[in-house]
Amino acid sequence: MKPTGAVRRLDLGYFVRPAAEAGEPRPRVEPALAYLVRRDEGLLLFDTGIGTADPDTEAHYRPRRRPLDEALASAGITRDDISLVVNCHLHFDHCGGNPLFRHRPIVVQATELAAARLGGHTVDELVDFPGARYEEVTGEAELWPGVRVVPTPGHTEGHQSLVVEQRDGTVVLAGQAHDFASRFASGHMARRALSAGLEPPLPAYRPWLDRLLAFDPRRVLFAHDHAVWEPGEE
Repeated sequence: MKPTGAVRRLDLGYFVRPAAEAGEPRPRVEPALAYLVRRDEGLLLFDTGIGTADPDTEAHYRPRRRPLDEALASAGITRDDISLVVNCHLHFDHCGGNPLFRHRPIVVQATELAAARLGGHTVDELVDFPGARYEEVTGEAELWPGVRVVPTPGHTEGHQSLVVEQRDGTVVLAGQAHDFASRFASGHMARRALSAGLEPPLPAYRPWLDRLLAFDPRRVLFAHDHAVWEPGEE
């Protein structure tokens, strides 16, 4: 029997991606979304929001933050209720609340933590702070029964997603593996066309997509998109 549990989205604010980065004529406003996973083993928090950066980065992205404590309170919990933190990666808009979890285990890919500690990757103070307790994993790992991190490199080399198995189907928390649900859908369709034997040229898709789809997810959720990917009938 698959475990019970629930996944709840937490709105932790937003930022403005400049047009040059967005690849569009105008800037794009993107949400910063975290996820709360409730299991028999405890409460897991996937990402911790937008941290404070240097003045140039603040001016570049113009973030508007929702305090993590406020978001957790809206779910009826406090920081003390969190058993485990998982970061999809360590850019400042995903690990901003990490210093609030001193002495609490924070799961990251070893590759990601190493990159963060080289400098120029993120805001150093959000990664190494008094009481920081990282649990480094290399590759795929089961954290709790039915809760697994899966490497999804691309945005960063050490990016990871979280797979949560539930009685009513598997949920994938994809983080920033793709910026948008529509891009995940495009990859899925490219994979489907290739599997059907269509002749090239065909668009490429990320190699880890095979692994995520092997879990037969009923929903895939993202860090910077309120939209949700759900499978269609094949």
